[in-house]
Amino acid sequence: MLMSLVRTRRGQALLLAGTLPLMLSAPRSASAMHIMEGFLPWGWSLFWTAVSIPFLLLGFRSIGRIMKLNPNYKMLLALAGAFIFVVSALKLPSVTGSCSHPTGVGLGTILFGPLAMTVLSTIVLVFQALLLAHGGITTLGANVFSMGIAGPLAAFAVYLLAQRTALPRWLSIFFAAFTASMVTYLVTSLQLALAFPMEAGGVAASLVKFAAIFAVTQIPIAVTEGILTVLIFNVLYSYGSQELAGLLKPRKEVHLH
Repeated sequence: MLMSLVRTRRGQALLLAGTLPLMLSAPRSASAMHIMEGFLPWGWSLFWTAVSIPFLLLGFRSIGRIMKLNPNYKMLLALAGAFIFVVSALKLPSVTGSCSHPTGVGLGTILFGPLAMTVLSTIVLVFQALLLAHGGITTLGANVFSMGIAGPLAAFAVYLLAQRTALPRWLSIFFAAFTASMVTYLVTSLQLALAFPMEAGGVAASLVKFAAIFAVTQIPIAVTEGILTVLIFNVLYSYGSQELAGLLKPRKEVHLH
């Protein structure tokens, strides 16, 4: 039922009507959490790109397995990508002129695993860099690593742990989405600290400085994102519990798809 709803013209129109205003209202410039174009030294840009490429290749394999399991999941996968695009394009100014934003990867991680989110995040980040001036091409590897690799992996681990401790599903989803947002911001802070260590205190002092800049806005954003993810998941589950059960059942086992 869920897939048929997404495929219907009415369902697509409702989705477009809900997301288009957010897309059009998204800011046209950026500073950080998506690290902006040209901000990182070339050495670090190449390093994070090299680190991210293996995860991207594994992500394509993961999506291939998901599509082989059920080709109808492609619509739900596209919906997860659209959720990342819209949510991560919304930015809240931080205390020093930088900005914080949700990531949106928690929902897709719960449904498809963390590796698939590397692919979706890469696609989203490319479009945002080209169309919204949000992030950049030279910093794409760094942004993919923080939002599309570190965040989903941490969210997946937290979700598995929460489910094994018999927490209610809604609470597991909340913690997973919250963790994805917070870990993304912490990894971005580390990336900036490694590239720009302070003269007094080095990388550690720089990490504290960057993390403190984002913390004021990112913590409430992460809480809000967790609540929103729970609400979206509940809507999807109410329309297609049987279809989602096929995706959620493997989560009882420890694997990444």
